[in-house]
Amino acid sequence: MFIDQVRIFVKAGDGGAGCISFRREAHVPKGGPDGGDGGRGGNVVLVADQGESSLIAYRFKHHFKAQRGTHGKGSRQHGAAGEDLVLRVPVGTVVRLLDEETMSPVEELADLTVHGQRYIVAEGGHGGKGNTHFVTPVRRAPAFAELGEPVEGFWIELEMKLLADVALVGMPSCGKSSMIARMSAARPKIADYPFTTLQPNLGMVRSGDHSFVVADIPGLIEGASEGKGLGHEFLRHIERTALIVHVIDLTGGWEGRDPVDDYHTIVRELRLYAAELAERPCIMAANKIDACTDEGALARLRAVAREDDVPFFEVSALTGQGMPGFIAAVAERVAELRAEAEVDAEPEMDYEQVWEHRRRADDSAFEVVRESRHAYRVVGKGVERMVIQTEWDNPEAVDYLQSRMRRAGIDRALAQAGARTGDEVRIANRAFEYENTEWDLMDDEEDGD
Repeated sequence: MFIDQVRIFVKAGDGGAGCISFRREAHVPKGGPDGGDGGRGGNVVLVADQGESSLIAYRFKHHFKAQRGTHGKGSRQHGAAGEDLVLRVPVGTVVRLLDEETMSPVEELADLTVHGQRYIVAEGGHGGKGNTHFVTPVRRAPAFAELGEPVEGFWIELEMKLLADVALVGMPSCGKSSMIARMSAARPKIADYPFTTLQPNLGMVRSGDHSFVVADIPGLIEGASEGKGLGHEFLRHIERTALIVHVIDLTGGWEGRDPVDDYHTIVRELRLYAAELAERPCIMAANKIDACTDEGALARLRAVAREDDVPFFEVSALTGQGMPGFIAAVAERVAELRAEAEVDAEPEMDYEQVWEHRRRADDSAFEVVRESRHAYRVVGKGVERMVIQTEWDNPEAVDYLQSRMRRAGIDRALAQAGARTGDEVRIANRAFEYENTEWDLMDDEEDGD
């Protein structure tokens, strides 16, 4: 079964908690803290795999969760990191973030077009630091550690778009399946009734020194750009192709359609779906020349191709008439388009580096929002992580959090936003009273982070 669009829920692993521990051995009266760090949660990673031909693996299972990190232990034993969850998807898969309420796409996250390309779609939670990290000259025995960072799951959409050089498009029963079977080793279902083809077919074609991949797109109808028939289900697969081949049925099919009208209908639907598609390089293949009895329709179609400056070929996918020259012309045009694309190509995006750069930027950024006359909210991933990983029942841990916030400039930002002593400050799921004090950014008592 061919599945080319799914929605799945992904959740990375939570981070493990740091350990509060002190060395206790004979003849070592002041062993000091030796709590280990919590392990980092596992990531959810998408990997493009050319061995995958569809998204059927995600048709029935929609929730995916990576392993959590384990907690730290005494004797400086760090918790194990959670194992990454690797989800393999077909080459050509687009990843989008979905709005939880409307389930509509809000952001395109990645476009996996190369075999082996990886993208961390959900990053595991940070492990908490053990109490060994909080030793200072004046705090020799810190009795606190960080909690592990919990992470929230979210919905994403995976959409597969075929990676083919050439797309065969046309009305139902115009002979696209017969043509791909004649051009390549692909053996799609072929019958003389509309909508025989219900899923795209791919075939590898060789011509002289050139080779290319051709896709047989199921028949389009008027209104396909609005989702009629199989419209939206398969128009997406034309977006990546370099060359469009208009397959026109010279006999008019069962309905006795006019070949010129068929051509104009397909061009119009492509333009309505995506204006750029109508300007894509194309070739016209007037199919079923062996059965054509209307010389006038053939002449009019040839004139339209000349007017639109579209290369025109008279072929018969059934008998092979005109096919060698047509295939050679397609192969030559694909080679030219590839050469042009290489000249204009931009460096391939490394999504893992993009993710890391975005994470670092997000960690350091924060914003103060005034929610009411005496209430302010501080928003920022790094700041919220500080609060979430703090053990609020431990006074030492709370004092340490206050010093971190001061050094991060949060106190200063709150004062500049208008906060006064006694106002409520909200961060993540916590609220506390603001105290406007002098800032000491070079706090000698605390160590750097």
